[in-house]
Amino acid sequence: MTDKKNIALSETRFGVKILSSRHPDIRKLKKQHPTSIHGNKPWKSSFLLMDYFRRNPLPAGSRVMEIGCGWGPAGIYLNRYHDCQVTAIDADPDVFPFLQLHADINKASITSCTRRFEDIRKRDLADIDVLIAADVCFWDELTDTHRKLIKRAINAGVSKIVYADPMRSPFLSLADICAETYHAECTELELKRFKARGALMVIENA
Repeated sequence: MTDKKNIALSETRFGVKILSSRHPDIRKLKKQHPTSIHGNKPWKSSFLLMDYFRRNPLPAGSRVMEIGCGWGPAGIYLNRYHDCQVTAIDADPDVFPFLQLHADINKASITSCTRRFEDIRKRDLADIDVLIAADVCFWDELTDTHRKLIKRAINAGVSKIVYADPMRSPFLSLADICAETYHAECTELELKRFKARGALMVIENA
């Protein structure tokens, strides 16, 4: 739909068009695919990832895995504007129709796969250059889950790992562990224009 009313029901972030929860296409999907693990909207930490890669562009053809992808704006951005090959992973298959809708309207090509964090194995990461995640440390028990996942990614040879979060305590605990173990750098960031504030944890596995 392209009338003025429905244009107002979307926003553009770093060139990626994102539909609001009030958009008729989103409302229709919510009836058909009720999400169950926080996949009911795009989370603002995705904008922190998009800003990071705007400032630190990846080489064209980079193989990216986005875990806990939800509606996938960061992965869509990397595919559309950095020519990256993106695999989007989420434990809730009901998020993928939302992701595909946004991929379609942004003319992006994303591969999706249903998998829990703990089920992402070293072999799944062997052909990945960059691992990204936004707003995935929302429960205390996930700190250790992500610690183990990051260890598998490091051992698989993933060259860069970037997590974004609004600085919940599980994320801060993870960042402390990774700073000590993998020399991760954690930087606070605020994007006032988008009302997004949080931190980025970056691990370079050179």
